[in-house]
Amino acid sequence: MRSALTYLYVPGDVPERFDKALASGTDAVVLDLEDAVTAANKDHARATVAEWVASCDPGDVQIWVRVNPGPLQEDDIRAVLHPNLTGIWLPKVSSAGEIEQAGILLGGSSAVVSPLIETAAGVFAALEIARAPRVKFLQIGEVDLAADLGVDGSAEALSFARAQVVAASVAAGIDPPPAAVSRNFRDADAFEADTRTLAGLGFVGRACIHPAQLAPVRTVFVPSETEVREAKELLADLERATSGVAVDSKGFLIDEAVARTARRVVARAAARESIST
Repeated sequence: MRSALTYLYVPGDVPERFDKALASGTDAVVLDLEDAVTAANKDHARATVAEWVASCDPGDVQIWVRVNPGPLQEDDIRAVLHPNLTGIWLPKVSSAGEIEQAGILLGGSSAVVSPLIETAAGVFAALEIARAPRVKFLQIGEVDLAADLGVDGSAEALSFARAQVVAASVAAGIDPPPAAVSRNFRDADAFEADTRTLAGLGFVGRACIHPAQLAPVRTVFVPSETEVREAKELLADLERATSGVAVDSKGFLIDEAVARTARRVVARAAARESIST
């Protein structure tokens, strides 16, 4: 499965937006049965999403469903399970056991799981959750997490949780986490700057709530031609070196740690090029 950069949320009870989201240019559509749907509309949303998942033609777009926690979860998973389904987003996960229970419901399907870390318990269990079967990548539900922690949701207040989730992902060998949603879809420059900050913390890609957010996310995470050229030049400089270190054209030291970052840039550019062709 290719890695996505943009994940576009759609409320599960607004079916007129489903096909629009699929055609928006996003890498993944996330049909939301949880926070975007009122309690009175849960059953209707589940049936609506299940019908669309089974009948849509996703092409190269990933199809995810964010299910509900608690008693509704089993019905949600059973309803949406279909070959078109890429996987489920599992909210408020605090232990690996919750992933295992979801895996039992997914049975022999190829569907994967993305747990959302939204509690203090989840933060401290991030590594065991990341190592659970079927986990593709972790995420942080920052609004819920801030409420659980009793903090203001600022970058400073969430810095420990963000670092914990990124480090757990690397240690478990799964995909890096996409950044959490931002309610800001009117100020593209501010959204892009915030996304760039999160990229520097180790997040790759971002969950979006509006199509206007897709382009800024791609600007941040798809390497530019200049970035790719500089990365390739750096790798060439190191390859020509007679020892394990070299000096680049700007006079900076290059070693294997620097080269790993450069290889990541080249690999991400190649991956996006293969998708576009």
